[in-house]
Amino acid sequence: MIADQPRRAVRVTADAARQVRGGHPWVYATSITHHPDPPGEPGDLAVVFDPDRTFAGIGLWDPASAIRVRVLHHGRPRTIDDAFMDDTIAASIARREPLATSANTTGYRLVHGENDGLGGLVVDRYDTTLVIKLYTAAWFAHLDLVTQILESRLAPERIVVRLARNVEPSGSIADGTVLVGKAPDQPITFLEHGLTFGADVIRGHKTGHFLDQRDNRRLIAGLAPGRRILDVCCANGGFTLHAAAAGARSVDAIDISRGALAELTATVGRNMDRAEVRHCRVTTHEGDAFTVLDQMVTSGARFDVIVLDPPSMAHTAAQLPRARRAYERFAALAVDLVEPDGYVLSCSCSSRLSGSDLESILTTTARRRGRRAEVMRRTAHALDHPIGFPQGEYLAGVLARIATVGR
Repeated sequence: MIADQPRRAVRVTADAARQVRGGHPWVYATSITHHPDPPGEPGDLAVVFDPDRTFAGIGLWDPASAIRVRVLHHGRPRTIDDAFMDDTIAASIARREPLATSANTTGYRLVHGENDGLGGLVVDRYDTTLVIKLYTAAWFAHLDLVTQILESRLAPERIVVRLARNVEPSGSIADGTVLVGKAPDQPITFLEHGLTFGADVIRGHKTGHFLDQRDNRRLIAGLAPGRRILDVCCANGGFTLHAAAAGARSVDAIDISRGALAELTATVGRNMDRAEVRHCRVTTHEGDAFTVLDQMVTSGARFDVIVLDPPSMAHTAAQLPRARRAYERFAALAVDLVEPDGYVLSCSCSSRLSGSDLESILTTTARRRGRRAEVMRRTAHALDHPIGFPQGEYLAGVLARIATVGR
C-alpha cells in the first residue's frame, strides 16, 4: 500500500514552495535546503515544507534524480493512499472518454504524466494492450498498485512496462517486461482515424508509436488529395499513411533510420485494402534529412505539401540556439521545395521552441527567399495530451501557405 511508504520531510526555498503551491509538479535538488538523512529510497513519500515548515505539497521521492520530488498533491495536507491513486488514474481515464468511445481510434494516451497529476508516469493504450512508461525510478515501488488499478478498470489483455533511458532496471523489471498477459510475437495493431498501425511495444521508440501527432496527421490528410507530399523525419509513417489514404498522388518519406523506414513500409502494407493507398506512389529515402533535402533542391524536385517533424533538438536551454539554426535550415529547404501556394507544416516537440518561434522562423525565412508565409493554423496538443503546467506544453505546429511575392 502506498500509504505504508516511508515519509521524508523535505524543506525547500521560498520560491520553490511558491511554485509547488501554484501547481508546478517538480522539486529540483537545487531548491532543497533540508533533505532526509539517510536519503531514503526511490518511491518514498516526500512531504514538502516551506522555510517556515508549513506544508506545501507531497510527492514521490527520487534521491538519484535532479528532479527530487514528483509532486502528487499540493495545497492542504491529505492522505496519499491507494484510493488517491485509484481516483487520480480514474480521472485521467475519464478525460479520454471521447476517444474511448470512438470506434475508429484505439490508440491513445491514458495517463500523461505530470499533466494528469502523476509525474513521471505515462500509460498508452494500443487496442487491448497497455504500455506503462516510467520516467523515474520512484514508480517501481508503486508499479504493482498501478498495474492492479489498470487491470481493474480496463481489463486489458496485456500490460507492458517500458523504461526511459535514465531509469535503470529494478529487480525483475527491465525495459519491455510484460507484467500482464503474454509477450507479443509481432507488433500490436490498432486504429488511428480508421487506419491500421502497428506498435512494437517491447522494443519500439517511446511506447511503440508517436501518439501525440494524431490530430496533425488528420490535418495533413485534409490537404493531401491529388497532391505531392514530402514527409521529413517520417519515423514509422504516420503522416505518410494518412496522406496516402486521403488520396495523395505521391508521398516521399525521409528518415535516417532504416528501421523506421521498414516500419513505414509495413504500415503502408497493412492498409493496402484501401484503393487510395494502392494508387499512391510512396517512395522512401534513407539518410540525413538535410543531405536528402539538398539533393532534392539540386534535382529540381517540387512538392505541394511538406511536413517537417524532426526529433527534439532542444532538451536544454544551451541547445536552443543550435536547434533554431536547424529549424531555419529546414525552413529554407522547405521554402525552396514547395510549389507556389503550397503548404508547410513545421512541428516542434520541445517546449523551448514554441509555436511563436516556428511562425517567426517560417515567415522570416520565406521573406528572405522572396516568398511569403501565410500562417493558416497553429496546432497544439490533442485531447489525450493535456497541458497541466507551462513546461508540459511541448508540442507545437505551424501550418503555413508559402506564396510567391506579388501573388
